Amino acid sequence: MVIGILRIDLYMNGNRSLKAKRQTLKSLIQRIKSRFNNVSVSEVGSHDLWQKATIGISFVGNESRFVNSVLDRVTQFIESTGVVEMGQREFEIIHF
Repeated sequence: MVIGILRIDLYMNGNRSLKAKRQTLKSLIQRIKSRFNNVSVSEVGSHDLWQKATIGISFVGNESRFVNSVLDRVTQFIESTGVVEMGQREFEIIHF
């Protein structure tokens, strides 16, 4: 079993409140989950900042190459939406 973990800082420069941030983030997370059925996504940091969010994404598979490929496609999808700007990314693969 291989677990891929991705942590991404997202910047939303157009937001003026926490409410707007939550709406933008909720929409983005739902789009990710609907496009990539077996991926888990959650906000994991920067909860009180209205222009920054940190999300965690995980995926479990049998081969590290496949796990890496899926998380790369998720990253490309987030970039392609144009809703947020991506900042620092941390990626880790754990083998069990």
